[in-house]
Amino acid sequence: MTTDTGRVALVTGASRGIGYSIAEALVARGDRVCITGRNEDALKEAVERLGGPDRALAVAGKAANEEHQAETAERAMAAFGRIDYLVNNAGTNPVFGPIAEMDLGVARKVFETNVVSALGFAQQVHRVWQKENGGATVNIASIAGLGASPFVGLYGVSKAAMINLTTQLAHEMAPKVRVNAIAPAVVKTKFAAALYEDREEEAASSYPMGRLGVPEDVAGAAAFLLSDQAGWITGQTLVVDGGLLLNAGVS
Repeated sequence: MTTDTGRVALVTGASRGIGYSIAEALVARGDRVCITGRNEDALKEAVERLGGPDRALAVAGKAANEEHQAETAERAMAAFGRIDYLVNNAGTNPVFGPIAEMDLGVARKVFETNVVSALGFAQQVHRVWQKENGGATVNIASIAGLGASPFVGLYGVSKAAMINLTTQLAHEMAPKVRVNAIAPAVVKTKFAAALYEDREEEAASSYPMGRLGVPEDVAGAAAFLLSDQAGWITGQTLVVDGGLLLNAGVS
Protein backbone atom coordinates (compact mmCIF):
# COMPACT_ATOMS: atom_id res chain seq x y z
CA MET A 1 0.00 0.00 0.00
CA THR A 2 1.34 3.44 -0.97
CA THR A 3 2.17 5.74 1.93
CA ASP A 4 0.29 9.03 1.87
CA THR A 5 2.89 11.80 1.89
CA GLY A 6 0.32 14.47 2.69
CA ARG A 7 1.73 16.58 -0.13
CA VAL A 8 -0.06 17.99 -3.15
CA ALA A 9 1.09 18.81 -6.70
CA LEU A 10 -0.51 20.92 -9.41
CA VAL A 11 0.43 19.61 -12.86
CA THR A 12 -0.60 21.54 -15.96
CA GLY A 13 -1.24 19.92 -19.33
CA ALA A 14 -1.70 16.55 -17.64
CA SER A 15 -4.57 14.74 -19.34
CA ARG A 16 -2.03 12.67 -21.31
CA GLY A 17 1.63 12.41 -22.31
CA ILE A 18 4.40 13.79 -20.13
CA GLY A 19 2.09 15.69 -17.80
CA TYR A 20 -0.04 12.64 -17.08
CA SER A 21 3.04 10.47 -16.48
CA ILE A 22 4.37 13.01 -13.98
CA ALA A 23 1.04 13.08 -12.17
CA GLU A 24 0.99 9.27 -12.17
CA ALA A 25 4.50 9.09 -10.68
CA LEU A 26 3.60 11.55 -7.92
CA VAL A 27 0.40 9.69 -7.04
CA ALA A 28 2.34 6.42 -6.98
CA ARG A 29 4.64 7.78 -4.29
CA GLY A 30 1.72 9.03 -2.21
CA ASP A 31 1.09 12.61 -3.30
CA ARG A 32 -2.27 14.00 -4.37
CA VAL A 33 -2.53 15.91 -7.64
CA CYS A 34 -4.56 18.61 -9.30
CA ILE A 35 -4.32 18.29 -13.08
CA THR A 36 -5.28 20.72 -15.82
CA GLY A 37 -5.93 20.55 -19.56
CA ARG A 38 -8.33 21.75 -22.21
CA ASN A 39 -10.31 18.51 -22.72
CA GLU A 40 -12.69 17.96 -19.82
CA ASP A 41 -13.54 14.38 -20.79
CA ALA A 42 -9.87 13.41 -21.07
CA LEU A 43 -9.23 14.96 -17.67
CA LYS A 44 -12.08 12.99 -16.09
CA GLU A 45 -10.64 9.77 -17.50
CA ALA A 46 -7.20 10.71 -16.19
CA VAL A 47 -8.59 11.32 -12.70
CA GLU A 48 -10.12 7.84 -12.66
CA ARG A 49 -6.82 6.26 -13.76
CA LEU A 50 -5.03 8.21 -11.03
CA GLY A 51 -7.25 6.78 -8.31
CA GLY A 52 -10.36 8.90 -8.35
CA PRO A 53 -11.29 12.06 -6.46
CA ASP A 54 -9.48 11.01 -3.28
CA ARG A 55 -6.17 11.20 -5.15
CA ALA A 56 -6.78 13.63 -8.01
CA LEU A 57 -8.74 16.71 -9.01
CA ALA A 58 -9.20 18.02 -12.56
CA VAL A 59 -9.75 21.62 -13.60
CA ALA A 60 -10.40 22.16 -17.31
CA GLY A 61 -9.38 25.35 -19.08
CA LYS A 62 -6.80 27.06 -21.27
CA ALA A 63 -3.41 27.41 -19.61
CA ALA A 64 -2.93 31.01 -20.79
CA ASN A 65 -6.21 32.17 -19.23
CA GLU A 66 -5.56 34.10 -16.01
CA GLU A 67 -8.98 33.25 -14.57
CA HIS A 68 -8.27 29.56 -15.15
CA GLN A 69 -4.92 29.87 -13.37
CA ALA A 70 -6.51 31.49 -10.33
CA GLU A 71 -9.47 29.08 -10.29
CA THR A 72 -7.16 26.08 -10.45
CA ALA A 73 -5.11 27.23 -7.48
CA GLU A 74 -8.20 28.05 -5.45
CA ARG A 75 -9.92 24.74 -6.22
CA ALA A 76 -6.79 22.76 -5.38
CA MET A 77 -6.57 24.57 -2.05
CA ALA A 78 -10.27 23.97 -1.36
CA ALA A 79 -9.96 20.24 -2.14
CA PHE A 80 -6.58 19.43 -0.61
CA GLY A 81 -5.62 22.38 1.62
CA ARG A 82 -2.14 22.91 0.17
CA ILE A 83 -0.06 22.98 -3.05
CA ASP A 84 3.50 21.89 -2.31
CA TYR A 85 4.57 21.31 -5.90
CA LEU A 86 3.92 22.90 -9.28
CA VAL A 87 4.75 21.32 -12.63
CA ASN A 88 4.42 23.69 -15.61
CA ASN A 89 3.99 21.24 -18.46
CA ALA A 90 1.28 22.86 -20.62
CA GLY A 91 2.64 23.88 -24.00
CA THR A 92 1.84 24.38 -27.64
CA ASN A 93 3.68 24.28 -30.95
CA PRO A 94 1.23 25.11 -33.76
CA VAL A 95 3.81 26.03 -36.38
CA PHE A 96 6.96 24.56 -37.92
CA GLY A 97 9.67 26.21 -39.96
CA PRO A 98 11.84 29.35 -39.86
CA ILE A 99 10.78 32.31 -37.75
CA ALA A 100 12.11 35.18 -39.87
CA GLU A 101 8.78 35.64 -41.66
CA MET A 102 6.49 34.00 -39.11
CA ASP A 103 3.12 35.50 -38.23
CA LEU A 104 3.50 37.48 -35.01
CA GLY A 105 0.05 36.47 -33.83
CA VAL A 106 1.21 32.86 -33.79
CA ALA A 107 4.35 33.88 -31.91
CA ARG A 108 2.28 35.64 -29.26
CA LYS A 109 0.07 32.58 -28.82
CA VAL A 110 3.09 30.32 -28.34
CA PHE A 111 4.63 32.62 -25.75
CA GLU A 112 1.31 33.11 -23.92
CA THR A 113 0.90 29.35 -23.53
CA ASN A 114 4.51 28.23 -23.11
CA VAL A 115 5.95 31.05 -21.00
CA VAL A 116 3.42 33.53 -19.65
CA SER A 117 1.08 30.80 -18.40
CA ALA A 118 3.97 29.18 -16.51
CA LEU A 119 4.65 32.48 -14.79
CA GLY A 120 0.95 32.89 -14.05
CA PHE A 121 0.62 29.48 -12.42
CA ALA A 122 3.84 30.08 -10.46
CA GLN A 123 2.43 33.36 -9.17
CA GLN A 124 -0.87 31.77 -8.16
CA VAL A 125 0.70 28.81 -6.35
CA HIS A 126 3.16 31.14 -4.64
CA ARG A 127 0.30 33.35 -3.51
CA VAL A 128 -1.93 30.65 -2.05
CA TRP A 129 0.70 28.38 -0.47
CA GLN A 130 4.38 28.42 -1.40
CA LYS A 131 5.22 31.96 -0.25
CA GLU A 132 4.49 31.09 3.36
CA ASN A 133 4.99 27.34 3.38
CA GLY A 134 7.63 26.60 0.75
CA GLY A 135 7.70 23.94 -1.93
CA ALA A 136 9.18 23.19 -5.32
CA THR A 137 8.42 23.87 -8.97
CA VAL A 138 9.50 22.06 -12.13
CA ASN A 139 9.17 23.70 -15.54
CA ILE A 140 9.16 21.43 -18.58
CA ALA A 141 11.45 23.07 -21.14
CA SER A 142 13.16 21.38 -24.10
CA ILE A 143 16.61 20.88 -25.57
CA ALA A 144 15.24 23.08 -28.37
CA GLY A 145 15.71 25.91 -25.88
CA LEU A 146 19.46 25.27 -25.71
CA GLY A 147 20.31 26.11 -29.32
CA ALA A 148 19.00 26.71 -32.82
CA SER A 149 16.40 24.26 -34.13
CA PRO A 150 15.75 23.92 -37.87
CA PHE A 151 12.06 22.93 -37.61
CA VAL A 152 10.80 24.12 -34.23
CA GLY A 153 12.55 27.47 -33.94
CA LEU A 154 9.76 29.44 -32.29
CA TYR A 155 9.07 26.62 -29.85
CA GLY A 156 12.79 26.60 -29.01
CA VAL A 157 12.83 30.36 -28.41
CA SER A 158 9.89 29.98 -26.02
CA LYS A 159 11.63 27.15 -24.18
CA ALA A 160 14.80 29.24 -23.89
CA ALA A 161 12.62 31.83 -22.19
CA MET A 162 11.24 29.08 -19.92
CA ILE A 163 14.78 28.14 -18.89
CA ASN A 164 15.59 31.76 -18.04
CA LEU A 165 12.26 32.08 -16.22
CA THR A 166 13.35 29.10 -14.14
CA THR A 167 16.58 30.72 -13.01
CA GLN A 168 14.86 34.03 -12.30
CA LEU A 169 12.11 32.46 -10.19
CA ALA A 170 14.66 30.29 -8.39
CA HIS A 171 16.60 33.40 -7.43
CA GLU A 172 13.53 35.36 -6.34
CA MET A 173 11.74 32.57 -4.46
CA ALA A 174 14.70 31.15 -2.53
CA PRO A 175 15.13 29.91 0.10
CA LYS A 176 11.58 28.61 0.64
CA VAL A 177 10.83 27.52 -2.94
CA ARG A 178 13.09 25.56 -5.26
CA VAL A 179 12.58 26.03 -9.02
CA ASN A 180 14.16 23.77 -11.63
CA ALA A 181 13.57 22.81 -15.25
CA ILE A 182 13.78 19.67 -17.35
CA ALA A 183 14.88 19.86 -20.99
CA PRO A 184 13.84 16.68 -22.82
CA ALA A 185 14.71 15.69 -26.36
CA VAL A 186 12.01 14.05 -28.48
CA VAL A 187 9.62 12.07 -26.30
CA LYS A 188 7.08 9.70 -27.86
CA THR A 189 3.83 11.58 -27.30
CA LYS A 190 0.99 12.78 -29.50
CA PHE A 191 2.38 16.32 -29.08
CA ALA A 192 5.72 15.36 -30.67
CA ALA A 193 4.43 12.81 -33.20
CA ALA A 194 5.26 14.98 -36.22
CA LEU A 195 8.95 14.70 -35.33
CA TYR A 196 9.13 10.91 -35.51
CA GLU A 197 5.92 9.42 -36.92
CA ASP A 198 6.58 6.83 -39.66
CA ARG A 199 10.34 7.31 -39.19
CA GLU A 200 10.99 6.41 -35.56
CA GLU A 201 13.98 4.16 -36.24
CA GLU A 202 15.62 6.88 -38.33
CA ALA A 203 14.85 9.55 -35.71
CA ALA A 204 16.25 7.38 -32.92
CA SER A 205 19.47 6.57 -34.80
CA SER A 206 21.10 9.85 -33.71
CA TYR A 207 20.56 9.09 -30.01
CA PRO A 208 23.48 7.35 -28.26
CA MET A 209 20.96 5.47 -26.09
CA GLY A 210 19.42 4.05 -29.26
CA ARG A 211 15.83 5.13 -28.68
CA LEU A 212 13.53 8.11 -28.34
CA GLY A 213 12.29 9.13 -24.93
CA VAL A 214 9.05 7.98 -23.32
CA PRO A 215 6.99 10.04 -20.86
CA GLU A 216 8.20 7.96 -17.93
CA ASP A 217 11.77 9.14 -18.58
CA VAL A 218 10.72 12.72 -17.84
CA ALA A 219 8.37 11.71 -15.02
CA GLY A 220 11.19 10.06 -13.09
CA ALA A 221 13.33 13.17 -13.37
CA ALA A 222 10.46 15.40 -12.26
CA ALA A 223 9.63 13.20 -9.28
CA PHE A 224 13.26 13.43 -8.17
CA LEU A 225 13.40 17.21 -8.49
CA LEU A 226 10.15 17.40 -6.49
CA SER A 227 11.56 15.30 -3.67
CA ASP A 228 13.49 15.98 -0.50
CA GLN A 229 16.49 14.22 -2.08
CA ALA A 230 16.78 17.26 -4.38
CA GLY A 231 16.57 19.68 -1.47
CA TRP A 232 19.82 21.49 -2.37
CA ILE A 233 19.10 21.80 -6.09
CA THR A 234 17.55 24.95 -7.49
CA GLY A 235 17.86 27.08 -10.61
CA GLN A 236 19.07 24.13 -12.69
CA THR A 237 17.98 22.67 -16.02
CA LEU A 238 18.27 18.89 -16.16
CA VAL A 239 18.77 17.61 -19.72
CA VAL A 240 16.95 14.32 -20.37
CA ASP A 241 17.90 13.51 -23.95
CA GLY A 242 19.20 9.96 -24.34
CA GLY A 243 22.64 11.44 -24.93
CA LEU A 244 21.61 13.43 -28.02
CA LEU A 245 23.61 16.51 -27.11
CA LEU A 246 26.75 14.37 -26.90
CA ASN A 247 26.72 14.48 -30.69
CA ALA A 248 26.75 18.27 -30.84
CA GLY A 249 30.53 18.45 -31.07
CA VAL A 250 31.00 15.40 -33.28
CA SER A 251 31.67 16.16 -36.93
